[in-house]
Amino acid sequence: MTNGLELLEKYPLAKNVVKDWFMRTMLESFKDEDVPEEFKQFMLEQGVEDDKVGKLIDVNVRILFDVFDENEIYIAITTPPDWCWEISPGHTENSVCKSRKEAEHAAIEKAFEILETKLTPAVKEIEVTDEEIVEE
Repeated sequence: MTNGLELLEKYPLAKNVVKDWFMRTMLESFKDEDVPEEFKQFMLEQGVEDDKVGKLIDVNVRILFDVFDENEIYIAITTPPDWCWEISPGHTENSVCKSRKEAEHAAIEKAFEILETKLTPAVKEIEVTDEEIVEE
C-alpha cells in the first residue's frame, strides 16, 4: 500500500488540488474561530508542507473523499463481509479487502491516478502531410 507522501510525489497535479483543498479547508475553519489576522496571513505564506499532508492522508484517508467529490470522482465502499470499493463513473475494483481502511486506501490510490489523468493536458497529434511542406 502506497503511503500519503508517496501519492503526493507520484501524482504532482493531483497533489496541487489536494494541498489547495487542505489550505481552503483550514482557512474556512478560521472563520468560526478568533484567529488573529497575522496568523492567517502566516499560514497563507507558509502553505501546507507535503510531509504534513502525507501524514494526514495516512492517519485519516477518508478526509480526501471531499476533495475527490469536488472533482467528480466519487468513491463508494461496500460493507462486509467483503470490503470492496468503487469509483464512479466507471472504475470498479472487485478485490476483497480485509477492512474498510484497506479499501479506503486502495480507492484513494486509484482516485489519485484518475485525478492526475484528468488534470493532465491532452497532447494533440498533428498530422503533417506532404502538401504542408513548403520548400524555399
